[in-house]
Amino acid sequence: MGRAFEFRKARKMKRWSAMSKAFTRIGKDIVMTVKEGGPDPNSNSRLRAVIQNAKSVNMPKDNIERAIKRASDKNQGDYKEVLFEGYGPHGIAILVETATDNNTRTVANVRSYFSKCDGNLGTSGSVVFMFEHTCNFKIDTNDLDPEEIELEFIDFGVEEVFIEEDEILIYAPFECFGVIQSELEKRDITINSSGFDRIPNVTKELKKENEINDIEKLLEKIENDDDVQNVYHTMI
Repeated sequence: MGRAFEFRKARKMKRWSAMSKAFTRIGKDIVMTVKEGGPDPNSNSRLRAVIQNAKSVNMPKDNIERAIKRASDKNQGDYKEVLFEGYGPHGIAILVETATDNNTRTVANVRSYFSKCDGNLGTSGSVVFMFEHTCNFKIDTNDLDPEEIELEFIDFGVEEVFIEEDEILIYAPFECFGVIQSELEKRDITINSSGFDRIPNVTKELKKENEINDIEKLLEKIENDDDVQNVYHTMI
């Protein structure tokens, strides 16, 4: 198995753990996607992907439709994607993806989490180079063979395909998202969900329980912030 498989296997944080948090985060994704490409999923491929993700966490159809309508309202504020980089205690690099309508608030909050947990918020570029930006798709296994999928989609940028919880998971570089999504749809292969990950190129193993707890305490604080979409780190 490749790095994507090991990354998912070893990751120590719980993403989209609370249903309310999942709905909030997807709601922001819908706003940003509609603002960027319009409210029609037939012509907005990124919106189709977000709707698939909403369904995958059982977000009610009414909620999805309200979010799209709200995003189309001229009075609806916009969210900006802001990336934060820093180091937690014991030399663990941490990358934080946020979607915020108040950058001043978000900066202050994220800085406080690092500071209170003996970490340091870094400057732009201080950590991001340690992570590979990837895209992923989850599709039903049905009668599909992961090895055949990998061979057939190599030319579209796919680097890794494996089974996870009765689904086929496809990984590729971030910039290949659009072409892979289009090809899956062209072949009438149902996409259950899709998304992006940042896989660490370097990792650090902490063996002492108190050190691991220090990092998990910081990750929990960051993850619980309403402006935070995703958190990645180099701890294994």
